[in-house]
Amino acid sequence: MRTGFIGLGKMGGSMVQRLLNDGHEIVAYARSAESVKKAEGKGAIGSDSLEDLVSKLDKPRVVWLMVPAGNATEDTIKNIAPLLDEGDTLIDGGNSFYKDSMRRADELKSRGIDYLDIGTSGGIWGLQIGYCMMIGGNKDVFTRVEPLMKTLAPEDGYAHVGPHGAGHFVKMVHNGIEYAMLQGYAEGFEIMNAKKEFNLDLHQISGLWNQGSVIRSWLLELAEIAFKKDPGLSSVRGYVEDSGEGRWTVAEAVDLDVPAPAITLSLLERFRSRQEESFSAQVIAALRNEFGGHAIKTSKK
Repeated sequence: MRTGFIGLGKMGGSMVQRLLNDGHEIVAYARSAESVKKAEGKGAIGSDSLEDLVSKLDKPRVVWLMVPAGNATEDTIKNIAPLLDEGDTLIDGGNSFYKDSMRRADELKSRGIDYLDIGTSGGIWGLQIGYCMMIGGNKDVFTRVEPLMKTLAPEDGYAHVGPHGAGHFVKMVHNGIEYAMLQGYAEGFEIMNAKKEFNLDLHQISGLWNQGSVIRSWLLELAEIAFKKDPGLSSVRGYVEDSGEGRWTVAEAVDLDVPAPAITLSLLERFRSRQEESFSAQVIAALRNEFGGHAIKTSKK
């Protein structure tokens, strides 16, 4: 199946390679000419514009977007939609907000263009082990492009989960759960790291826990790798970004009156990780000093 692929970053580039390895024809485009050249070196057909990409695809065309959520996705869809024809299919495999995906599906439908929102998980390891894919949209459209999923995902690693928006909604909640899992592991390892009298080997323990324990997981396997590289994580700054899905998951929980304290607190912990100094902690320290005479540590400034 010849497919247009837009976005050749860490995930997009690896997805293209996985598709090429399985015999798919890929017409690749990215803003970076160097990324396109790299894809060509792996066997892709390069293109230097959206117009060029579309011209190299046979009707009905299939175009897969793997670009950052937000303006990048919005602008790309806005620019490529006029180039597509009725019966063509546009796939958004990025981390778009599910309500945006529902709106885009309606807008594209008015042009006769089919749309699928596909939540994609697997990160940089997807090339090797495959990507988990959560697919929203019309089931007949999904069936038409299913050969792509069979290549990209491991066995039983993809599913049509519902109508337009459902794929990105499920991926949003998936990432919210990821936030909470990461926070749980992080707090546990910090407690063990603080117990200096035992001189615990965190690399050993992360590996041990993956052998039959109830908290074994791929994340723990990655922890084992990370602690092997840098046992004290001395080269890693404790600054944690968020890609937006944690915020969306918490907002959705509020809208649905669903209590989600673990996910919510894990999101707030990410905000705290970015502070050089916590003003709220300074306020608490000052008040404890005022009402109880508790000692305060002076500022480093």
